[in-house]
Amino acid sequence: MTAGQNPPAMLILAIETSCDETSAAVVVDGRRTLSNVISSSQQFHVRFGGIVPEIASRKQVEVISPVISQALEQAGVEWGDIEAVAVTNRPGLIGSLVVGLCAAKAIAWARGIPLVGVNHLEGHMAANLLLDPPPAFPAVSLVVSGGHTDLALMEAPGRYQILGRTRDDAAGEAFDKAARLLGLGYPGGPAIDSLAREGNRAVIAFPRALLPDSWDFSFSGLKTALARYLRDTRESDRPPVADLAASFQEALVEVLVTKSLLACEQTGVPRLLVSGGVAVNSRLRELLHERAADFGVEVSIPPPVLCTDNAAMVAAAAWPRLQRGRYDDLHLDVYASTHHKH
Repeated sequence: MTAGQNPPAMLILAIETSCDETSAAVVVDGRRTLSNVISSSQQFHVRFGGIVPEIASRKQVEVISPVISQALEQAGVEWGDIEAVAVTNRPGLIGSLVVGLCAAKAIAWARGIPLVGVNHLEGHMAANLLLDPPPAFPAVSLVVSGGHTDLALMEAPGRYQILGRTRDDAAGEAFDKAARLLGLGYPGGPAIDSLAREGNRAVIAFPRALLPDSWDFSFSGLKTALARYLRDTRESDRPPVADLAASFQEALVEVLVTKSLLACEQTGVPRLLVSGGVAVNSRLRELLHERAADFGVEVSIPPPVLCTDNAAMVAAAAWPRLQRGRYDDLHLDVYASTHHKH
């Protein structure tokens, strides 16, 4: 390569199996997605009202190879074209993570290519990097998903500091528990979002836990407030379930929006990147865009397929490390908690 020429593009195969999805993607330089195949076992968990880890990992064992093959086929590439493999190795369901990591290790060993383990939350943070054009930095990142609600200050791709985390229930957990209380089934987030569109969000003023002087989140009190309301109010005296869903959703979403925009204001960073499964919520998107202008903040939210668990975001998160030549070896392990230092 002569001076002034760009380095050749790198094709990354990424694998994501941290929960009930099995996903594989082929991404060029962690930015341009050639394929992003996702298989979910959600239908097998509905009757249990939540994810059963044993079922999730068994289904992932069944589909991991076909999903990877389909990703290569859709991308129009062959095994010889793949130059690195990235895989989620934390946090998540241990059995599920093992399925993805074993596949990634086998590929890296057989092909003699670099292996990179990725923090699932960093994957969500990197989802916006797949947009065209990608966002500018620095930026505040809100990751809001089933098990995590995190605020971070991103200085650059792969460089960030956590500002705040959930102290108890994450936003997605709160939605699932509220849906269970309201008899809406699982998964709770989409059920509440759909029903709330028909409801009056001002009927009940559920509490907003803004936690002054902290960037942390807490939603257990909101869930408890709904449970107590249902316990203490006769069914004949309650408003329609749609109103309850809308009022609960509004309280939760207001906290997410308010704290995120205040974080932008107080850090002096006029950009907010939102990602994670709860970022699909229509009211969250609507309220963010309504209020962002008042704060002079530019909001970036990926399309739904990049908000929920997917492998393309894993490739995007791995790319900065690949650029620096920081790889993992075959001793790479999996961890249930995000607090493991990698």
